Amino acid sequence: MSAAPQPEARPPAPEALGADGFQALSGATDAQISDLERYRQMLEAGNAVMNLVGPASLPDFWRRHVLDSSQLLTVIPGANRWADLGSGAGLPGIVLAALLKGRGNARVYLVESMAKRCRFLNEVVTVLDLPAEVIHARAEVVDRPVEVVTARACAPMVRLLDFARPYLRGETVGLFLKGQDVVSELTEATRYWKFEVELHPSQSDARGRVVQVSGLKPLRKVIP
Repeated sequence: MSAAPQPEARPPAPEALGADGFQALSGATDAQISDLERYRQMLEAGNAVMNLVGPASLPDFWRRHVLDSSQLLTVIPGANRWADLGSGAGLPGIVLAALLKGRGNARVYLVESMAKRCRFLNEVVTVLDLPAEVIHARAEVVDRPVEVVTARACAPMVRLLDFARPYLRGETVGLFLKGQDVVSELTEATRYWKFEVELHPSQSDARGRVVQVSGLKPLRKVIP
């Protein structure tokens, strides 16, 4: 009788990360940390009345949300114009806008289809005076010239590429935050799309990856 398969070893639990720890890792300024802390407070208040993020993730805000979002700027640090699809609570878009604040030509488009989430995003953008614009629309019907299109927890890769197709033209790159199922999602996506892909290790979760996509072309007309 063959031996029973052993469960896969789990990665060690990440160390707790606070504002000081994030600042040491990222080099963020005091002003940026202040904006992100105000965002944390607004997110916590907003989450009490609507579903923005999982409540259990808020105590680990600086790692789960800020570090996870900000790592995109280390992949393409010179990018100034971003589109965040299905922005929801503003992740990663609000974090990106807070860290890009002060760059003269920076702009982050927060594309969200739910009105109540758009109201929350508009409040954050106004209070923090961020270089961002909230667009109340479905992701796939918006067309903005950007350098990078991104999304987190928006849709499986095969659908996400459909949402991102209007933006992924010319030199525009997709940077998508994905979890442990990234390989199976990419395998499914290759049945419907042709694209170039590069996987970057996540700074916030050993199981996660930043998926860099370019050269997107459809292979089939029907997307599941």
